[in-house]
Amino acid sequence: MRISSTQYFNMNVATMSDQQAQLSQLYAEISSGVSLSTPSDNPLGAAQAVQLSATATILSQYTSNQGAALTSLQQEDSTLGSVTSALQSIHTLVLRAGDGSLNDGDRGSIATQLQSLRSQLMTLGNSTDSQGNYLFAGFQSTAQPYTTNSAGVVTYSGDTGTRAVQITDSHTVQTADNGIAIFSSVASIGTSAVPAATAGNSGTGVISGVSLTNPTNPANAYTYSIAFAGAGAATTYTVTSTDPATGAVTVGAPQAFTSGSAIALGGQSVTITGAPNAGDSFTVTPATQGSTDVFANLSQLITTLQTPVSGAAATASFQSAMVTSLTQLENTMNNVVTAQAAVGGREQEVQALQTVTQTNTLQTSNDLSNLTQTDMTKTISKYTMTQASLQAAQQAFAKVQNMSLFQYLN
Repeated sequence: MRISSTQYFNMNVATMSDQQAQLSQLYAEISSGVSLSTPSDNPLGAAQAVQLSATATILSQYTSNQGAALTSLQQEDSTLGSVTSALQSIHTLVLRAGDGSLNDGDRGSIATQLQSLRSQLMTLGNSTDSQGNYLFAGFQSTAQPYTTNSAGVVTYSGDTGTRAVQITDSHTVQTADNGIAIFSSVASIGTSAVPAATAGNSGTGVISGVSLTNPTNPANAYTYSIAFAGAGAATTYTVTSTDPATGAVTVGAPQAFTSGSAIALGGQSVTITGAPNAGDSFTVTPATQGSTDVFANLSQLITTLQTPVSGAAATASFQSAMVTSLTQLENTMNNVVTAQAAVGGREQEVQALQTVTQTNTLQTSNDLSNLTQTDMTKTISKYTMTQASLQAAQQAFAKVQNMSLFQYLN
């Protein structure tokens, strides 16, 4: 095969041009640090880079959501801790108010302290997060949830919604509780039925707190009424139970009354001390069916403490009212502690997912970097080799093009 001088020159020029173009490409990669600047550089790699970039954007949004969710949950956790402290202070005052040695003035002083603590609770109920959203307003996060009307009654203007945010592809976390769930509810576990004396009792009977003897007894969900008849040694009581699910009413047989003896109510029991008169009655209501609004309960407690107590019957009614208030308060405290534990669990969930997201973000970033960023060691080595090859080709071409048959003839 005969190769003309023109063909030879063209082949060498084309080869050196390709090497020069390759050197320019390698130099651009080294100077910019980017090995994939256009899709034409690596079509498959470009498609993978687009997918990885989208994944990185999603992970960045989840990271932001997780941070915001954790901040909100930590704020709620701290606020619920303050609520618990206020409730504990109220609990201490209620126990003190039950001291029989106190007079009306002493109880009035306690009522004043309770008014201050009620205001403190309302302030906590109106707490906001770092963005100014009310923690316990439900979806109405821009409106103050708790206000006092003209009658001095604390009212809730939020809703029952629970705000949540998506923190991974498959996880959505609740970031706040509404006020109803915190201040007007009771937990399903750890609460006690609420005992109460009926207004207008004329005897000296005082009801105790409810003791749980069989937690699994379905009759614990019933409402009970204990009515008294007779007098003195002939005093009897009759227990009437109402099933809230069906409305069925069951009236028990009259039982002889002994002060301080346990009265069985399904899987629960109470004691009544003193001497109830005929016509007096007491009730035991499941925690979920009685008054669960802590502000309303506190207002009733304050009214009770501000009411003068005179005579044995009034003293007995007051003592029963203290038992009622104490039970309601303890149910609220249990609810707040339960809610705070749930918030703590959600905090741990977010923190665990933050770790996972950080790991995925780092891996995605590394994969994208490996795909689009220049491997300096490899690229500089390739640049050096190509440069040496080009220089060798140029030197060889220069020598060959100077060769001529006349040189040998001479």
